[in-house]
Amino acid sequence: MIHSIHFALKEEVVLEDRLKALRDLGYSRQPAVTEPLTFTHRGGILDVFPWGFSFPIRVEFADNVVESIHSYDPSSGSLLEPHKTVVILPTHERISAKRLKRIEWNWGERPLQPFVDLDIGDYVVHVAHGIAIYRGTKKLKTPQKDERLHLVLEYKDQERLYVPMDDLNLVQRYIAPGQTTGKIKLSKLGTKGWIKIRERARKGILAYAHDLLELQAKREMLSGYPFKVDTEWQTKLEGSFEFEETPDQLRATEDVKRDLESSRPMDRLICGDVGYGKTEVAIRGVFKVIMEGKQVAILVPTTLLAEQHYETFQERFKDFPVTIRMLSRFQTKKEQEEVVRSLNTGECDLVIGTHRLLSKGISFKDLGLVVVDEEQRFGVRHKERLKRYRLLVDVLTMSATPIPRTLYLAIVGGKDMSLVITPPKNRVPITTRAIPFDEKIIQEAIRFELARDGQVFFVHNRVQDIDRIASKVKKVVPEARLAVAHGQMESKILEEVMHNFIHHNIDILVATTIIESGIDIPNANTIFINRADQFGLADLYQLKGRVGRYDRDAYAYLLIPKEAVLTHEAQRRLQAIEKHVYLGAGINLAMEDLEIRGAGNLLGTEQSGYVMHVGFDLYCRLLKDAIDSLKSKS
Repeated sequence: MIHSIHFALKEEVVLEDRLKALRDLGYSRQPAVTEPLTFTHRGGILDVFPWGFSFPIRVEFADNVVESIHSYDPSSGSLLEPHKTVVILPTHERISAKRLKRIEWNWGERPLQPFVDLDIGDYVVHVAHGIAIYRGTKKLKTPQKDERLHLVLEYKDQERLYVPMDDLNLVQRYIAPGQTTGKIKLSKLGTKGWIKIRERARKGILAYAHDLLELQAKREMLSGYPFKVDTEWQTKLEGSFEFEETPDQLRATEDVKRDLESSRPMDRLICGDVGYGKTEVAIRGVFKVIMEGKQVAILVPTTLLAEQHYETFQERFKDFPVTIRMLSRFQTKKEQEEVVRSLNTGECDLVIGTHRLLSKGISFKDLGLVVVDEEQRFGVRHKERLKRYRLLVDVLTMSATPIPRTLYLAIVGGKDMSLVITPPKNRVPITTRAIPFDEKIIQEAIRFELARDGQVFFVHNRVQDIDRIASKVKKVVPEARLAVAHGQMESKILEEVMHNFIHHNIDILVATTIIESGIDIPNANTIFINRADQFGLADLYQLKGRVGRYDRDAYAYLLIPKEAVLTHEAQRRLQAIEKHVYLGAGINLAMEDLEIRGAGNLLGTEQSGYVMHVGFDLYCRLLKDAIDSLKSKS
């Protein structure tokens, strides 16, 4: 019986054997690959849509040698993430149960990592044998006398283990909180050391799983407000959406509605890339709540994003009797006081604002839903206030790169999550390069953008010397119209600058991270991020998302000082942002962020120790098994 089919870069294959194996696993050959369990073969290209994958895979051959492997978008044909290895597992009917449960953990029906990408020298974890170093692949004779490709894993004392490709699902890249190469201990083959470590971790994880379930049980006991089924106006609103919804958007919308109609308070994360339609999902949930006479608060990290959301919701709700207000520092004190009063009396149905909404003195007549856009941008004090909201009303969080704690809780079932990962039509990946600060390169890139009548963001996150940097850029391209924007400017001036940039009266906007969230300028398709080594991974990804929002080629330049000596973490962040350039990469970057920054206090010292001993992937498998085990006994 065939357990899996694999393809690896530079591997020589007998293609007809692989095609037969696909048919044996239940895959059908079709003229085009548009749904799971189908494949097509033409010339030197094999397209296959494996069960459990989000996108199909394209394998390209030169003669019988694998030249490249990519995920790709069937709607546009554009190539997405490149891979070194892909493993196609049998379909649900042929194994998703005992074997599959052992080899992968899921988000809903969606495997987190259905294939494995490894670089030579990476640390890996073999479920049965422990931590090793990946040393590449090697062809070896099997008991059946044929040659097959094996992974080569090096353990303590340079002992080697050869893992057949059929068992590739037992190997994952080693991820642990704040790991550094010098601290990683290799396992010793042929001893009981790894078994003892794994068992010790399993017992400790079991206690943690019990605590998690206890918290979940308390949340289940909370009494929320069960909203009624959709009204005719809800159908009318959704029908007025000018774009075609993606399957992910529809699925996420149904998840939100189901939560709202439940008697348990909603605590759901909508995770999706910049510009992938998370806001429309929120719009539909917000409208449903307002139609039942409840109030909604939308919390955003910047005044500029508050303005953009305000305009979007005004436009979407213009045909309905919904009163929308905004609360931000762009307003006068008198205007702010009027908004606060209208929340208290119930005159305002929907308020959109910054952390000002979390300050003392803000009260609602009948709050039903809180929407949090990009939670990672809020401070600890604000998050504590949000925790209290979660015990009282429905909460919907949206993010392209959720904070490690939020992502982790969603992975292990402590928070509900919906993925919106289907790219809009005609969206192309952003070309991303980390380069030294070079005035010649900056000049050429800006002039290229201006020559096609485009606009440029230049991010410099220090207000103290932003004018000096702006002068430097102006000197490089004196013909460009340039302006500066930052959060310490007088609100009216900042508003005017942004208005001029949006309406293309400005070519280059030199700005702080005030432009990070939600600013949608279709004509701006080049961004420079100065001192990119000092930014967090989520910040870099959000900033990069300010460009490439439509169908024009876009460029992101991560500038670092010449001769700069970067920290290990900064190097890894820049490598990650350059690597994950494919569409829908936000969720994988969040995983990288968790790896680089570490699980930290989200697990506590003891649990972080277990992650260090067995790796994040195996830790999650053990935790999921423990939760399932405890649930089955209760």
